[in-house]
Amino acid sequence: MSMTDPIADLLTRIRNAQLARHESLRVPASKIKQQIVEILKEEGFVADFRRAQKRPQDELEIDLKYGPDRRGAIIGIRRESTPGRRVYVGADAIPRVRHGLGVAIISTSQGVLADHAARKKHVGGELLLTVW
Repeated sequence: MSMTDPIADLLTRIRNAQLARHESLRVPASKIKQQIVEILKEEGFVADFRRAQKRPQDELEIDLKYGPDRRGAIIGIRRESTPGRRVYVGADAIPRVRHGLGVAIISTSQGVLADHAARKKHVGGELLLTVW
């Protein structure tokens, strides 16, 4: 089975694991998924992650983050640009997610960046996902 949208798959797995209150989850690794999870960690949405060497494909092991009330750190996570409908934003049109409480993740010519980093570097790109 070929997967048409590995990023949407990553988001769904994170969403489901958090709903089921799992401590961690494993997903097939790719460069872009690793960059996305790195930003989620920097922005405080996941606790940690590791890349595990596996055959035939490496895996990312992601540790989820919960508050003291066991509520997940991620309230919502949404795929914005899909293989069938790409969404591009200019540097001036990068959306503010939930009045700055959330983060937009953008694939730019300078790598995958969080919205505030893309604004600072004044680069636009493909709006991959928003998380709050």
